[in-house]
Amino acid sequence: MNWKQYTVALLLTNGVMALLVYIIFRFQSLLGFNPNSNKAMEPSLAFNAAISFITNTNLQHYSGEWGLSYLSQMAAITFLMFTSAATGFAAATAFIRGIAGKKIPGNFFVDLVRTITRILIPFSVVVTLLLVSQGVPQTLTPNQTVTTIQGNLQDIPLGPVASLESIKHLGTNGGGFFGSNSSHPFENPTPLSNLIEMLSMMAIPGALVYAFGLTLKNRKQGWAIFASMAMLFLMSLSLAYYAEKSGNPALTNIGLNQSMGNMEGKEVRFGIANSALFTTITTAFTTGSVNNMHDSLTPLGGLVPLWQMMLNVIFGGEGVGLMNMLMYAILAVFLCGLMVGRTPEFLGKKIEGKEIKLIALVILIHPFIILVPSAISLLTKQGLAGITNPGFHGLSQVLYEFTSSAANNGSGFEGLIDNTLFWNISTGLVMFLGRYISIIALLAVAASLASKKPIPVGPGTFRTDNALFTVILVVVVLIVGALTFFPALALGPIAEHLTLGH
Repeated sequence: MNWKQYTVALLLTNGVMALLVYIIFRFQSLLGFNPNSNKAMEPSLAFNAAISFITNTNLQHYSGEWGLSYLSQMAAITFLMFTSAATGFAAATAFIRGIAGKKIPGNFFVDLVRTITRILIPFSVVVTLLLVSQGVPQTLTPNQTVTTIQGNLQDIPLGPVASLESIKHLGTNGGGFFGSNSSHPFENPTPLSNLIEMLSMMAIPGALVYAFGLTLKNRKQGWAIFASMAMLFLMSLSLAYYAEKSGNPALTNIGLNQSMGNMEGKEVRFGIANSALFTTITTAFTTGSVNNMHDSLTPLGGLVPLWQMMLNVIFGGEGVGLMNMLMYAILAVFLCGLMVGRTPEFLGKKIEGKEIKLIALVILIHPFIILVPSAISLLTKQGLAGITNPGFHGLSQVLYEFTSSAANNGSGFEGLIDNTLFWNISTGLVMFLGRYISIIALLAVAASLASKKPIPVGPGTFRTDNALFTVILVVVVLIVGALTFFPALALGPIAEHLTLGH
C-alpha cells in the first residue's frame, strides 16, 4: 500500500469496528452474557463509548460494572482494546518505515494482525495469569450478594476482569472494568499487581522507541529520542511526588498533621510514592488507568498529568508518543537550520515547507481541540452544569476532560458530571479529531520524506543522535508547550495552588 491506501484502510477498518461496537452497546440487554440484567446504553453515551475505545482513549462516562454486560466488556471493550492499540502500533510502524526511507509503508492489515497475534495476545495471556495469581477475578459468575458485618446486604460485582486489565495496560488503553478503575481492589489488589500494571503500561511504548533505532540501524538515534522522553518523564515525576508528599498547605496552616502527605483519594496500600508514580506513568504513556483519584491531587500534583497530556510526547500510547516526538525532532532540526543558515536535514532527508506545514497543523490542532471546547464549555449552560467545584478547580476539571480526550488518555478529574448529551458529543468529537488528524498528517510527512533522495553525511551535518540534540529537543518541546498552554494552566491549577495559604 502507498500511504494514502494505508490511511484509508486504517480509517475504514476503525469505522466498521466502531459501528459494530455501537450496535452492541445499544442492544446489550438483548444479546446474552448479561447475568446482571444491565440495560442498553442511550444513544449519546453509546456514541461516546464507541469513539472512546476505537481511538484508544477509553474515556468512560459510565461505571463499568453497572453500565455494561459481560458481552459488552468482552466483545466490545476488550476487542477494541486490542484493535485500537494495534492500529496505533501499525501507524507508528508505517511512520518509522517512511522516516527510515522506505517508500512503501507496508500493508495495514498485515501490520494489524501481526501486532495482535505476535505481541498483544501472547503478552496479555501472561499478564492475565499474573493478575489472577494476585486475586483479580476472571469469571462469568453474576454479581454476588453478601451480608456485611453490620448485617446489611451488599452486591459484590465480578466478571472477566483480569483479561480486560491485561490488555488495558499493555495496549495503553485505560478505562476500567469497575468505575473506580485500578484503585478498586478487584482490579489492582496488591503492591505486586500495581507493579505489574505499571510495567505493562511502559513496556511496548518504551520498546517501540528502541525499535525505531534498530530500524534505522542507528541505535544511538533511538537512545537520543528515548533519553529526551525520559528527561521529561523524570521532571514530571519529581514534581508530582514533591507536591503530593508536601500535602495541603491550607491544612498545615490550621494545625493538621500532613506528615503522610496528601492522602485524600489514595489507597493506603499504595501510599504517596506508588500513587505519584502511577499517575505520572498513566499520563506519560497515555493509558488513562488510575490507582488514585486525580481530582483529589494537590493543584501542582494535578498539573503534572495535565501537562504531560498537553505535551503528548513522553513515550505516549502505542506509537503516538514516538510519532509526536519525532515530529518535534523534525521541528527542532528545522529551527536549528534556520539559526545557522543551513538547509535542515533529518536522518539524511531535507526538511522543506511541505513537511513543516503538516507538522504545524498537528502541533496547532492539539491545543485547538483542547482550548476551544473548554472555552465553549465555560460559556454555555450545558457545560457549566457539569462543574461540581466552583473557581479555579472547576476550570481544571473542564480543561482536564478535553485534554484527556485530545491526548487519547481517558483519565479524568472525576468530579465532573459528564454523562450528558453535551459532554458525550463534545468529548466524542475531540477524541475522534485528536486521534485521526495527527495520524493522517504524520503518515503524509513520512511518505514525503521517504520519497526524497538521501543526503550523504558530511562534516557540516547536524547530528541528531547525541546528547546535544537530546537537550535541544527537550527545550523545544518545553518552549512550544509553555507558549501554547501556560495561560490555561495559570488560570487553573497554578492559580488554585496560590490560593492555598502560601
